[in-house]
Amino acid sequence: MDDQLRVGLVGAGPWANQVHAPGIADHPGTRLTAVWARRPEAAAQLASAYGAAVATTTDELFEQVDAVAFAVPPGVQAPLAIEAAERGKHLVLEKPIASTLADAERLADAVARHGVASLVVLTRRFAPEIREQLDRLNETGGWVGGSARWLTGALLGGPFSHSAWRHERGPLDDVGPHAFDLLDAALGPITDVVAADVSERGLWQVVLRHEGGATSVATITMSLPLNPSISEISVYGEHGHRVLADRGTTALQCFANLLDDFVAMVDGGTAEHPLDVRRGLHLQRVLDLARRKAEGVA
Repeated sequence: MDDQLRVGLVGAGPWANQVHAPGIADHPGTRLTAVWARRPEAAAQLASAYGAAVATTTDELFEQVDAVAFAVPPGVQAPLAIEAAERGKHLVLEKPIASTLADAERLADAVARHGVASLVVLTRRFAPEIREQLDRLNETGGWVGGSARWLTGALLGGPFSHSAWRHERGPLDDVGPHAFDLLDAALGPITDVVAADVSERGLWQVVLRHEGGATSVATITMSLPLNPSISEISVYGEHGHRVLADRGTTALQCFANLLDDFVAMVDGGTAEHPLDVRRGLHLQRVLDLARRKAEGVA
C-alpha cells in the first residue's frame, strides 16, 4: 500500500464516476486518496464509494497526493493543472487539455519547467488492438490519405447531454481530439488544416494535411440520433485500404492501461511519453486552427 501512487481526483461527474474513480481505485499501482468537485455533495458521494477523503479545496487536495487526475471541463482543468504542476504533482489530463491555445501552451510550459509526468486520456490509443494496428500501419507505410467518421448523438441524450461545455464547444473539442489524434498517428503528424466547416446542425468537416504529403478528412458530430454511434478511422494507399478495428476494449480497460504507463513513468523518473502534455498541445493547435478556419479568420 505504501508503494502506491497517491492520486487526487478533480471532478465527480459521469466520466469521473464511470472511468477515473474506479480505474484509480482498482489499479494496483494507484490509490484514490482524495476527491474535489465544484459540487461538494457529488464529491462526497463519489469519495465515499472508494474510501477516499473529500477535499474542501483544491489546495487541500494537492497537499494529500502525488498526482492529480482531472475529469472537469477544459476551462477548469488548465489553471488547476498548472497549479498542480507548479507544486510538483504528476498529471492525468482530459482532452482537450485547455479551452484556448494560450492556456494549453502555459500548461505544457508548466509541466516542462517542473519535470512532472503527464498523460492525456486519448482513450482508444491505450487499447492494445489499436496500438498494434497503428504499429503495423507505420511499418507498412505508403498511405496517402484517410478519413475519420465520429458520429454520435451524445448531446441529444445520455450522461453527457447536460454538459454545458460540450454544448458550448461542440464536437470539435470533445470528439475532435480523438479523431485528429488517430489520423495523425496513422498518417503522420498533422501540419495544416486545409479547410474546415461546421453546419447549422453541428456537423463538422475538417480537411487535414499531414507531414509527408498525405491528406485526410474528419467528419464529426454529436447531434445525430444514431444507435449505435459510429467511430471509424480508415486509411488507404499503395497497399490498399485499412480500417482500425475496435475489438471491444472498454474505456475502463483503456484507462487501466494508461495508468500502467503513468505509474511506470513516475517510478522511472521520466516525463516523456508519446501521449504526454506535448501531444495535448499539438492537438490543441489543430483544434484552434480548425475553429479559426471555420470562422474565416485563418
